[in-house]
Amino acid sequence: MLKEFRAFIFKGNVVDLAVAVVIGAAFGAVITSFTTNILNPVIAALVGKPDFSAYAAVVNGSKIQYGLFLNALIAFVLIGAAVYFFVVAPMAALMKRMNGPQAAPPVTHKCPECLNDIPVAARRCGHCGQPVAVAA
Repeated sequence: MLKEFRAFIFKGNVVDLAVAVVIGAAFGAVITSFTTNILNPVIAALVGKPDFSAYAAVVNGSKIQYGLFLNALIAFVLIGAAVYFFVVAPMAALMKRMNGPQAAPPVTHKCPECLNDIPVAARRCGHCGQPVAVAA
């Protein structure tokens, strides 16, 4: 039983998942710090400090603090924007640059008889009249 547990722990998937969780937590801390320490001060400098934590409503003696929800919602949007514009979009551009341009599907192929270019959907060569199979 101990051998099976050791085999399970050292499988690639478990170790990869553990590394992903640790890296994800560290990356989350970096993005949260970026949002809190860079984006929020820039927004505060432009439009005033956006703090809605004091907003609340009282319904039947219960205090509903919708201002805290608004703060969390704004933080979520800022973090999402930071991740997209500073991680996802640059990585997509890098991968596109690394993979190179994608080749367009061919629009012509060679006639087997006269070797002239004919359209892919042609059933007969326009140059020699030879019947040809439609290319896949």
